[in-house]
Amino acid sequence: MASLNKTIHFLHENVAWKRLFDFLIQENSYLKTRLSEVVDNATDKIFIANAEHFQNEFLLKDEYIMDIGNDIKMQERNLHMAIMENRSPDEKIYKKQDKLRNEIASLEKNFSALRSEFNKYLLSIVS
Repeated sequence: MASLNKTIHFLHENVAWKRLFDFLIQENSYLKTRLSEVVDNATDKIFIANAEHFQNEFLLKDEYIMDIGNDIKMQERNLHMAIMENRSPDEKIYKKQDKLRNEIASLEKNFSALRSEFNKYLLSIVS
């Protein structure tokens, strides 16, 4: 029974991650829109180069979020299978959950730093 509780906990953790991803996708979309608004009024070559840097970073974050999202879906399938078969999560499930947990913590940290860097940059260029 205790192992089934761990499996259910892992599922709840995955649901929380998917909610976080929904937020990150929305936030990243907002940042890209904000960048687009600012670029529309810019002609400075240095600014355009910096804008391209941020645009590339935002696109990379989208890809990374989608990749981890696919890994979460696969992990959920494995967890549901373990529940349906009334078995404990195996070592592979534990390792994958831990790996996802670390990747998501890193993503949150890196995304927050990128958003902060972007906002500071925008503040530095407005008159």
